[in-house]
Amino acid sequence: MYTSSLTWLSTFALHCMLLMPAAVWTQTKESNAKIKGKSPQAQKLFDEIAEADRVLFDAFNKRDLEKLKSLFTHDLEFYHDTNGLVSYQQTIENLKKLFEQNLGLKRELVKGSLEVYPVKDYGAIATGTHVFSHFENGKEDRGTFKFVNIWRKTDGTWKVARVISFDH
Repeated sequence: MYTSSLTWLSTFALHCMLLMPAAVWTQTKESNAKIKGKSPQAQKLFDEIAEADRVLFDAFNKRDLEKLKSLFTHDLEFYHDTNGLVSYQQTIENLKKLFEQNLGLKRELVKGSLEVYPVKDYGAIATGTHVFSHFENGKEDRGTFKFVNIWRKTDGTWKVARVISFDH
């Protein structure tokens, strides 16, 4: 059974994805081209956000709190369907407590689930599905959840400004 920390974590992971009011890009270049046949700019945005997502969750999986701090905007809003809304500071505090528990929690993006949409003059929206897992009482405990991350690009750097984690 997931602990409240794991529930929070699933919420965290969920709000690390993005949205966009255009066509959807899937996780691979090949399937992206087949589905949409979109422009090089669309592929570039998808690649940038897919990489930003990878960096974000590599830091999460390595419990690198300092790196995670640098990947969120200071006005971060993290929405979780069962735990409510938390700020940047609360998110960092929750991550610190979670990492101190040393649950071995890992996040994995479900292959092909990432969708990326541009947000004019702001950044991008990413949506997807991810799996959080850890071992508890000698057994692997896994949960699959949905997320929306709104990424802001400032001075060439992508940071998560809004996270929506749901379907818990």
